[in-house]
Amino acid sequence: MHDSTGHGSYTESGRSVLVSLITDFLLLIPDLIAAILANSITLWADVIKCMNELVATFLGYVTIRRVAKGKTHDYNYGRGKLENLSGVIVALVMTLSILIVLYETAQRIHEPEELNPVGAWLGVLFMSIGVVANVTLWMKNYRVAQKTHSPVMESQWRLFRAKAFSDAAVLLALAVSIGFRHHEWALYVDPVASFMIVAFLIFSAYGVVSTSLGDLLDRSIDESLQLLIVRALAKHFEEYVNFHGLRSRRSGRDVYIELFLEFDGARIMGDVQRSISDMIATIEQDIPGSHVLICPTKTAC
Repeated sequence: MHDSTGHGSYTESGRSVLVSLITDFLLLIPDLIAAILANSITLWADVIKCMNELVATFLGYVTIRRVAKGKTHDYNYGRGKLENLSGVIVALVMTLSILIVLYETAQRIHEPEELNPVGAWLGVLFMSIGVVANVTLWMKNYRVAQKTHSPVMESQWRLFRAKAFSDAAVLLALAVSIGFRHHEWALYVDPVASFMIVAFLIFSAYGVVSTSLGDLLDRSIDESLQLLIVRALAKHFEEYVNFHGLRSRRSGRDVYIELFLEFDGARIMGDVQRSISDMIATIEQDIPGSHVLICPTKTAC
């Protein structure tokens, strides 16, 4: 695939992550103020979660910047591995947030406290802004991820999806706590809502890990992509005499495919090379981001 296309996709990814990073920072400050004033464990949990997510977003930005500048030349697959590793780090940060929220929630259930109405209303305002901002970034990063197939952008859109739902849960919890503050059971709405944040984080962390960790361990490409390879081989079945093996792996947004084919020994090498070039062109056109190597061989690999 062409480097100019790859560089453009990294530039677009970098811009998207930078916008996410700035938005995270701007939303963190009012959330912290509201948490202090409201005495809300849910708001405090959200602040802790946002601080960890800010670090994760920063790591994603650094990864994309480093890759875009071409600082992975010492490693053949370093660019993609760096992206996959960034996705795993995002999942680890989410896991840290989960543990912190669970601990703080258990403490508040054991000793429930009433919210400060003024701080709680500020929290409602800031969470409303947060929901709108996070949904916007969720949709934006999702579109970029679909276009670039980047593990970093995949982790980013999942991260902001979790943030949007968790902010909505916090918003609902604060509204219920304020509206029914004269009822004793309302004291438990705040800590119970924290469990909703945990659920969203677990769901998103699993999605990120399942995407990035498998690629770090060189898992074969999806069956749907393998079927495209089979279709391409069927299209050119007259060009070779035997199939001896297939190896495939992902490295970030790139797909690496190795095919081991046997050709008629009576054909001249120039003719074989033209057949190989045609098959490579077909597969790389069908699978965006793919890099295909066809090895002529007479033995199984």
